[in-house]
Amino acid sequence: MSGIEAKVVVVTGASSGIGEATARLLAQRGARVVLGARRTERLQKLAEEIQAQGGQARYSAVDVTRLEDVQDLIAFAQEQFGRVDVIVNNAGVMPLSALEALKIDEWNRMIDVNIRGVLHGVAAGLPLMKAQGGGHFVNLSSIGGHAVYPTAAVYCATKYAVLAISEGLRQESQDIRVTVISPGVTTSELADSITDPAARQGMDEFRKTAIPAEAIARAIAFAIEQPDEVDVSEIIVRPTASAY
Repeated sequence: MSGIEAKVVVVTGASSGIGEATARLLAQRGARVVLGARRTERLQKLAEEIQAQGGQARYSAVDVTRLEDVQDLIAFAQEQFGRVDVIVNNAGVMPLSALEALKIDEWNRMIDVNIRGVLHGVAAGLPLMKAQGGGHFVNLSSIGGHAVYPTAAVYCATKYAVLAISEGLRQESQDIRVTVISPGVTTSELADSITDPAARQGMDEFRKTAIPAEAIARAIAFAIEQPDEVDVSEIIVRPTASAY
């Protein structure tokens, strides 16, 4: 099924930033969107706004670190709309710090959300897509998946992992499309998770040049709307003025 209209698209991390912008844009273009995140009050507001504008949206609470949650979200989407065409694995965290700070809990959180969250999306969606005879995973990496920066070693490692997982899935699945979106500095709440003062200060400076989340949403829409035989494998989207 080419194009966007009538496709059922599940978006994790949909309560803000890139996830929210993606859900809004895809719904405007006729997709039936299923919103997942932990903050259900935000999801409810977003779903109501999409519906008020003539779109179709459902929502459900999900913690992507829990496989059962993600499986329930995919089952909910299938129950509501009969199928799942696209899963946008967008949920992510970025609590940056130098390795010597030994913020091990934050390392584990990034591994759980940024890597396991994507794997859980694949595990929950792949059997259904195989049974349908097709589907599309859109996995969010980062420019941090292409280069390593001070204070970002673990974060970058998780985003390199997204690239590796996505490429492996692409090679193994002739009937499943796989796209990696690698944003540069983008307006979002991602940096709010940084607790290390030095890393927070550096990120505040880094983020003075940022593009809106809608720019990433348009890249996601471009990948989704291609014909079924066309797989947009990766898109890097960054501010024109950014050196990184």
